[in-house]
Amino acid sequence: MGLTIGVDVGGTKIAAGVVAPDGTVLQESQAVSPATSSAMIESTIADLVAELRKEHEVEGIGVGAAGFIDQHRATVMFAPNLAWRDLDLKGDLEKRIGLPVVVENDANAAAWGEFTFGAAADSDDLLLVTVGTGVGGGLVLDGQLYRGAFGVAAEIGHIRIERNGRLCGCGNLGCFEQYGSGSALVRDARAAASADPESAEALLVRAGGHIDMITGPMITEQALAGDAFAVEQLAVLGGWLGEGIATLAAVLDPGVVAIGGGVSAAGDLLLDPARESYRSQLTGRGHRPEADFRLAQLGNKAGLIGAADLARR
Repeated sequence: MGLTIGVDVGGTKIAAGVVAPDGTVLQESQAVSPATSSAMIESTIADLVAELRKEHEVEGIGVGAAGFIDQHRATVMFAPNLAWRDLDLKGDLEKRIGLPVVVENDANAAAWGEFTFGAAADSDDLLLVTVGTGVGGGLVLDGQLYRGAFGVAAEIGHIRIERNGRLCGCGNLGCFEQYGSGSALVRDARAAASADPESAEALLVRAGGHIDMITGPMITEQALAGDAFAVEQLAVLGGWLGEGIATLAAVLDPGVVAIGGGVSAAGDLLLDPARESYRSQLTGRGHRPEADFRLAQLGNKAGLIGAADLARR
C-alpha cells in the first residue's frame, strides 16, 4: 500500500496528515475538535481527509483516538473526553469517506509510530510512556502491537502504585498518573512553592507571583535554565515514573522504554531520575538486564504517523 492518511483525534483538536511508507509526513491539516458531538467529529475528520486527498492519492485511513477501541479496531467503546460511546467509528467513516478505515487507541498508535519510525526502530519491543495531562502508554512485543483480549491493554496510567493514594478520575485510588503525570508535576510544584516560597522564588517570578499560575512548561523551562527548585520538581516526577516503570517491567520486561508527551521536553532532567528510580526498584536488580530508557522522537506527530502506518498494514 502507498500513501495513507493518519488522523489524531483529541479533545481540543483533530490533526490529519498524509504519510508515506517511510513515515514521512507529506502534508498536514488540523481543525478544532467539536468534542461534544460525535456526528460533528466524524464530519470534521471527513472534511480533513477530503482536503488532503485533493493533493494526494491515498489508499486508507488510520484514526487514533483517546479511548477504548474494540479488538476489531472498529468500535470506540468509551472515550473519556469525547462524545463517543459504543460507536462504530470505522463503519461511519467508511461510509462518509469511501476508503478502508482502521481505528486505534491514540497511545497505541503513537507507540507503533515510535516503534516503526522513531525511538525503537532498532528494537523488537517497546514500552512507550507518554507524560502529559495523564500518563498514557502503548506496548509492542516481538514486533506486534499488543492490544489485549478486548483491545484495551496498556492503560498503564491506571496501575495502582499507592494503595490509599490520591483519587483518580477513573474512580480508583493511587493510580500511576496521579503521581507520574504533568498534572502531578504542577500540583506538587505548587504545593512545594506554597510551603517554601523562598526556594521557588525564580519560578514564582515567572508566574507573576501567583502560585496557581505555575504551569508544566514553565517548570521545564526554569529547570533547563538551571533553577534548582524546578530541577527538584522534575526529579520527584522522574522518581515516580521510574517506580511505575519498574512495576510494569516485572510483568512486561521491555527492552526499550521511550518517554514521550509534553514533559519529555525536559530531557535528561526527567530521564536521569527516572532511570535511577527504575534501577532501585527493579525486581532482581543487579542480576538482570535493564531496559534502555530513551526519549521519544516523533513528538506530537507520533500518533498520526502510527495510525497511518497501521492503516497501511
